[in-house]
Amino acid sequence: MSTATAPAPAIADESAKQKRALLLVLLCTVFGAAAQVLIKTGATQIAHPSLIASAVSMITNPWLFAGYSLYAVSMVLLIIALKDGELSITYPVIALTYVWVAMLSYFLMHESMGLYKIIGIALIVTGVAVVGRPKK
Repeated sequence: MSTATAPAPAIADESAKQKRALLLVLLCTVFGAAAQVLIKTGATQIAHPSLIASAVSMITNPWLFAGYSLYAVSMVLLIIALKDGELSITYPVIALTYVWVAMLSYFLMHESMGLYKIIGIALIVTGVAVVGRPKK
């Protein structure tokens, strides 16, 4: 006969909230990285990037507009994720944005991916995994 009991509903509900928060912040990182690629694409089209030219381009350049819009969606997802997630676990996941940006830059923009960048990415992923480990 087993003496194990089912987790209390409050604990199960809290676990589900934390998982949802982590999923939302992970989506936030993907959207944030895509936004950065769009912003970079739009920025390369600005002839002389002054403060005024950049401000006007944010509205008239479709790449910049799409990038900033996607970045706004990313921030909304972050706000929702932080509402229910533990800040000390949820927020470090945002570091994965750099990983996605590096990968997108390599595959879409043909930027270099040297050894130090690969080591840095591995350290970021490892750090996020360590910070996100469940409590014992």
